[in-house]
Amino acid sequence: MSISGAGTTLLDGKVDCFVDFQGKPSIRSSSGGWRSSGFIIGAEVAEKFAYLGIASNLITYLTGPLKESTAAAASNVNLWLGTAAFLPLIWGSIADSFLGRFRTILLTSSLYILGLGLLTFSATIPSLCKDQETLVDSCVSRHKVTIFFCALYLIALGEGGFKVCLRAFGADQFDEQNPKESIAKSVYFNWSYFARSTGILATRLISNYVQENLSWALGFGIPCLSMMLALFLFLLGTNTYRFSTGGEGRQGRMHNNPFVRIGRVFVAAAKNPRQTPSDTSLLLPNETSKKFRFLDRAAISCDLAEVEETKAVLSLIPIWMCCLVFGIVYAQSPTFFTKQGSTMDRSITSTLLVPAATLQCFINLSILVFIPIYDRLFVPIARSITHKPAGITTLQRISTGIFLSIPSLGIAALVEMKRLKTARDHGLVDSPKATVPMSICWLIPQYVLYGVSDVFTMVGLQEFFYGQVPVELRSLGLSLYLSVVGIGNFLSSFMVSIIEKATSQSGQVSWFANNLNQAHLDYFYWLLACLSSVAFVSFVYFAKSYVYNSPK
Repeated sequence: MSISGAGTTLLDGKVDCFVDFQGKPSIRSSSGGWRSSGFIIGAEVAEKFAYLGIASNLITYLTGPLKESTAAAASNVNLWLGTAAFLPLIWGSIADSFLGRFRTILLTSSLYILGLGLLTFSATIPSLCKDQETLVDSCVSRHKVTIFFCALYLIALGEGGFKVCLRAFGADQFDEQNPKESIAKSVYFNWSYFARSTGILATRLISNYVQENLSWALGFGIPCLSMMLALFLFLLGTNTYRFSTGGEGRQGRMHNNPFVRIGRVFVAAAKNPRQTPSDTSLLLPNETSKKFRFLDRAAISCDLAEVEETKAVLSLIPIWMCCLVFGIVYAQSPTFFTKQGSTMDRSITSTLLVPAATLQCFINLSILVFIPIYDRLFVPIARSITHKPAGITTLQRISTGIFLSIPSLGIAALVEMKRLKTARDHGLVDSPKATVPMSICWLIPQYVLYGVSDVFTMVGLQEFFYGQVPVELRSLGLSLYLSVVGIGNFLSSFMVSIIEKATSQSGQVSWFANNLNQAHLDYFYWLLACLSSVAFVSFVYFAKSYVYNSPK
């Protein structure tokens, strides 16, 4: 009576390989799907409100109350963002092999809330300390800086595990072996990103204003309350969730760590350089298996499934590497885009100034406008032409986003050139604190195009890396997607440090001088545009030869 194949049993409405919160077989009619994902999406919105409430205006806090230079602040922001985006690789491995996604979410959300609470406390410590002899305010309080950075990286530790496991857990609520739920899963990725963008838009409108106009302590406290709400919403849906027996039922078996399994295959292949299994046809269930044939030697001492897992992950590496430049581009909006805007005319009325970080709202507005257009207009039209369920492949979607990042950077460079010219024309080159008489609205086009590029690339990467790894490695797959942003931020920090040293030698003015009217952010944007062009060509080259894995 079982007619659905590998993943689904229709006789009694049970979903194979999934259980409910009591450990009983999961029933399709009362678990999973949109009824469960609604709680998860709500938690994602609240979490994004918390995270971007800190991240989007962090450079302003570092260059303001903490008195850091522009280059040092940008580097610190990139390092922190990179750490938060890189940690999912570790947490995803822990979740897939030991704790399970649900328990990992509970643990990391607790760390997350603790970090936000500590950050709020650090903002209440006076910024300046007094010289013991003169009793004059002379430096930033060392205790304040220490507590601030401890809290910041505790937030990164919690956020890195929370987001990757929550997103994988949300996608787990849809059975890809069921035709209707498989289509719904693709829609879920679009609309969960739409919802997260709503939370980001809200925090950029609210938190940034509170931080710059009312109080930094209150501005950090609101995200803390939002993260508490995220945990509450997630727990509220516990009775409706489906728990994967592949990811949730292997607690304590650290030998199932995906990195260990993949490493074991490479070691086995190296130990058997001249030996191959007698029936190599068993190793070729699909086209992907025909690649990396040197790993077939590992089948003598490893399971075939482990060899296939390793090949699947290895085939993703060229795609992942080509996307790293987009990760560098992604790092610019909360750093140099924001500092660029802070020097411009931000007045709405004679008494009301727009915080420079608030302009990042246009990224989210463009996402909120474009995702419905993409889902309801672009996909049906593309589907009628290509006859593909999603309209275009995920790799085509990603390549489109990488391409759109190039004109976004070009526009940013041109606007910065105009800003510098305006500063020169008005004699403001030596006045770093003066407002350049040029409206901040000039930055809107680069933010909008940046947001449209985001819709194509980031949603595409999320769906691609989740879908192209074995079921047991889904958290690791999403970790690879998030690590694009993490490594991109690290690379951005490294580039800023190198360029800062190279361009400030022999009395020259650095590209990232504290006085932006003397700096050359436009040179940096042109450099990134060139790197993005190279990355786009490389990505298209590797994408053409990529063979998609069938859902497992």
